[in-house]
Amino acid sequence: MRTAVVLFNLGGPDGPEAVQPFLFNLFNDPAILGVPNLIRPWLAKLISSRRAPEAQKIYAELGGGSPLLPNTQAQADALTAALDDIGEIRTFIAMRYWHPFSGETARAVKDFAPDRIVLLPLYPQFSTTTSGSSLADWHRAARAVGIDAPAKAVCCYPAMDGFIEALTELTRAGIAKAKSDAPDKPVRVLFTAHGLPEKIVKKGDPYADHVGRTVAPVVERLGLGPGRGEAGDLDEYSICFQSRVGPLKWIGPYTDAEIVRCAEDGYAAVVVPVAFVSEHSETLVELDIEYRQLADEHECPAYVRVPTVDTHPAFIDGLAGLVRNALANDAPMASQTGGRLCGQGFACCALAGTA
Repeated sequence: MRTAVVLFNLGGPDGPEAVQPFLFNLFNDPAILGVPNLIRPWLAKLISSRRAPEAQKIYAELGGGSPLLPNTQAQADALTAALDDIGEIRTFIAMRYWHPFSGETARAVKDFAPDRIVLLPLYPQFSTTTSGSSLADWHRAARAVGIDAPAKAVCCYPAMDGFIEALTELTRAGIAKAKSDAPDKPVRVLFTAHGLPEKIVKKGDPYADHVGRTVAPVVERLGLGPGRGEAGDLDEYSICFQSRVGPLKWIGPYTDAEIVRCAEDGYAAVVVPVAFVSEHSETLVELDIEYRQLADEHECPAYVRVPTVDTHPAFIDGLAGLVRNALANDAPMASQTGGRLCGQGFACCALAGTA
């Protein structure tokens, strides 16, 4: 049996000249910018041209482009090795807003001529703006090139054992470093995820709920408190959201505000990315540079940023388990549980990604 596994992620510009077209592709996605189709390209062009100079400064901190593609390729290689017992397997990458796009990847998959395909978004928490958009784009691309092999999709895995194990191990090490850097101070763990406009969540997007499903087992394993008390001996936690842009109200609390609150309350801050599974601009620039500077300005007792799970063995083993489960499951789309994870009020796995 020939198996193709397609990994999905956001993508990122590979050089300064790619920043504006990358931003245009992002804002021209109806899942991101919910305006009438006739005006979306015009508005996307306007927004991308205005934001490109600032974004180029951000990517300049990373050598001019995003490291997301090589980091994702490392995950793809590790996953291929973990699945070497299931027959001939090849792992492909499809990015949503920059190369390799789904159309390019679909042609490569067709040339491979697989007997079966597993679609695996590298977004543990489902959102219509991430997994939903990527899977819908893949299905359009696959139809366009005439792929006829059956495809199974994994929509979400917010509390997958391997993911939680990797997060817990990395967070525990981060807490230990914070206690070493500020031995007389309590610790507050800030579980940070990319934000969403509040209106998207109110329409039934399960993303914020899924972020909570990720954090809960990590908190339980580490024995953390609720994160809203007075400074004391108990290590605390807070769930927060970063990367907000524009005038819309976004879900909160905001990560930068939580860092300031740590400083004001006398807590060392341990910042844990829970929705990013590999390093890119939001971790390497926003968290490592901008938010660290914010913590220093407010004299936070310590600031420790926990790495993303990347190719952590437990995470890769967990992804391999998702692929095996998908191949053994008759349903065309499923969560980590093998069925629908969310309640009926959410626009999630059973409702999105197949258009």
